[in-house]
Amino acid sequence: MTIPLLEVSDLHAGYGRAEVLTGIGFGLTRGQVVTVIGPNGAGKSTLLNALMAVLPSRGRVVFDGVDLADVTLEERVMLGMALVPEKRELFGTLPVEDNLVLGGYRPMKLRQPGWRDGLERVYTLFPRLKERRVQLAGTLSGGERQMLAVGRALMSQPKLLMLDEPSLGLAPLIVREIFRIIDQLREQGVSILLVEQNARAALEVADHGHVLETGAIVLEGPASELAGDPRVIETYLGAARKNA
Repeated sequence: MTIPLLEVSDLHAGYGRAEVLTGIGFGLTRGQVVTVIGPNGAGKSTLLNALMAVLPSRGRVVFDGVDLADVTLEERVMLGMALVPEKRELFGTLPVEDNLVLGGYRPMKLRQPGWRDGLERVYTLFPRLKERRVQLAGTLSGGERQMLAVGRALMSQPKLLMLDEPSLGLAPLIVREIFRIIDQLREQGVSILLVEQNARAALEVADHGHVLETGAIVLEGPASELAGDPRVIETYLGAARKNA
């Protein structure tokens, strides 16, 4: 029996009195890539922010066997959750390498030997970051910033990597590169929760998918099956095809 790494049930979250998520539930096992697709405003970013305790929420979230009720954001990071937010939120006045080293706070705090070796692993994954390692993060291109945000999260040696719209605002060539990296991480056994508007790319890289609309999951299943579902094709993939 496969034990889920993440179990979410009856999750409600929002902003003030405005409830955005209306009782959703799903799971994710180790080494799996699960994607949540849906239109802008469906609640995708709200979901990730609720899981990280950036936003208050109601419901049950269990991560690696630990019930996250009353567990703070900092404690969730130490448990092995890492979020790459939509806005990336880098330290723009610091060099690339300093941003990466700061990402290693968790393994450093846990006194894991050789945690700095993560730098070379990140540089192998993103050779461009090695070329830019002394450059200030604030001067990077959009694609390089996204690579740095993902690399910084990987420095924490997360059990679960959560990506919020990693393709947002990037040129098509860079988007393909980012999804190639996600596929590579999956092959390395990294567990990923991917929130994305680019449904086609997300379903190609994921094992399982969920369609989120107005705060509720309306469809779910193996990513390959969702990619062939007429409703998904009409609503998400058809539009992508027309814009291609």
